Amino acid sequence: MSNNTLGAFMEEELVSQPEVWQRAIGQCELEQAKAGRLLPADGERIAVVGCGTSWFMAQSYAAAREAAGKGVTDAFAASEAFLNHNSAGRQYDAVIAITRSGTTTEVLELLEALRGKVRTIAVIGDMDSPITTLADVVIGLPYADEKSVVQTRFATTALVYLLASLGIELGEAIEDARTAVTEAVSQELLDAEQFTFLGTGWTVGLAHEAGLKMREAVQGWTESYPAMEYRHGPISIAAPGRVTWIFGPQPEGLDADMSRTGALYVHTGKHPLAELARVHKVTLERARVRGLNPDLPRNLTRSVVLNATA
Repeated sequence: MSNNTLGAFMEEELVSQPEVWQRAIGQCELEQAKAGRLLPADGERIAVVGCGTSWFMAQSYAAAREAAGKGVTDAFAASEAFLNHNSAGRQYDAVIAITRSGTTTEVLELLEALRGKVRTIAVIGDMDSPITTLADVVIGLPYADEKSVVQTRFATTALVYLLASLGIELGEAIEDARTAVTEAVSQELLDAEQFTFLGTGWTVGLAHEAGLKMREAVQGWTESYPAMEYRHGPISIAAPGRVTWIFGPQPEGLDADMSRTGALYVHTGKHPLAELARVHKVTLERARVRGLNPDLPRNLTRSVVLNATA
């Protein structure tokens, strides 16, 4: 297999993101207008759960919903969700589960435990998955589903749908992403030894997701932090041949501090979602030059289905 064919599914899926995001926005507007209350109403106290990539999208949506004044919103890894399916858990009006495959063990077990106790909403890619019989409401994004094990399109599309439901304008994200997914990757980014991703507010989840993508596809050394935390220790690893990449606004003075480290500091000012799409492109090309296939990364499968007897 030539390096240009490695990650063929990932390439097709990441490049399609701007168009698929536009479709999700249209779906959200239509469903909000004609289907009544699919997502929790303003003021409701909700939890958002997922595993891996979906957990990081949950973090971004939770921060954005609270910042928009829509109500208390907490994000949990599905395996660690402290919810009201028992007397010790926190009480919520609704729980949203984000899952591409709809077969992830931790998510299915959580929804089973919540059945009849709290309203549940599943945002999914695979409409034939078992989760459709467990959730009270299913928001299907089958056109965003993927073949590559390394997620790009479904995760960002689910987040776009959820952000659009908050009334957040995403036209700039779509336009910026059209360039981000097609432009050439610089040699400096291809050769970099290490990446650190930073975010603030709702973009902290994007930073965590960017780091995960690079680890999955490139087997690379990546870290991620809230931007204001970076100078509380992690900046010590910044050095020539390494990259620090921030999503959204930068803390005052960070650029000056970075210039003294010799590391490449990436702060484009483009929409954070488009910057995540740019990271997808960089990740793919870094995997290819290393002879790695992000469609079938080491030790990973499309869905984590746990053996109950293990």
